[in-house]
Amino acid sequence: MDRSLYVAMTGATQMMREQSEVAHNLANADTVGFKAQLSAFQPLPVQGPGMPTRINGVAQGLGVDMREGGQVETGRDLDVAVQGQGWIAVQGADGSEGYTRAGELRLTPDGLLTDSRGNLVLGDGGPISIPQSTQMNIGADGTVSVVPMGQSPETIAAVGRIKLVNPGAGRLALGSDGLMHLSDGGTADADPAVTLKSGVLESSNVNPSQTLVQMIQLSRQYELQIRSIHSADENAQSASRLLQMT
Repeated sequence: MDRSLYVAMTGATQMMREQSEVAHNLANADTVGFKAQLSAFQPLPVQGPGMPTRINGVAQGLGVDMREGGQVETGRDLDVAVQGQGWIAVQGADGSEGYTRAGELRLTPDGLLTDSRGNLVLGDGGPISIPQSTQMNIGADGTVSVVPMGQSPETIAAVGRIKLVNPGAGRLALGSDGLMHLSDGGTADADPAVTLKSGVLESSNVNPSQTLVQMIQLSRQYELQIRSIHSADENAQSASRLLQMT
């Protein structure tokens, strides 16, 4: 394959990869607690015969943007937002412990506390189970309190405490389940310094207008790579015809 054609095809492939990540961020601009994925083009040497100065621009993930999203008042008792740094511990579908900032909590028919994706919210002793009650609130330290069914408001009792952690951004990595996990596969200790605010949700930290502009720029660059492929192909065909004439 002609080298210029190979470089153009590689560039187009990497543009498509980068554009898919940007599109993923844009699609989640309204997702509660979503953290934008970061990526950039990194220069990597081209392997094989040829000048050692040849490089390809390869799109590589750089991790997750840990900046906090804005907070939106909802007034819903089961909506919570982490204040400052920290994460809510949940149990992923595979049983492993993961961490999320999406505080749109729910109750299953069996009384188990989950996040909006159905992951069980973890407490000090495992998943938190809520008995039938007429009132429920979540304190700043993650303590879940309820007024049992048929009881007066004065009988409010704590039934569990949400596990809140803050292992540090450098120890976290985004898993395929959309949750953050410790890079070494372990679990983080509860951090009493992490606090919640009830009746509030943290929005996505994606900037829609900036991300849309980035997507348009990538689209134009992709079109440029496609034109380069056509030009390289035409040049290769012209060279082949000249060789046949000699």
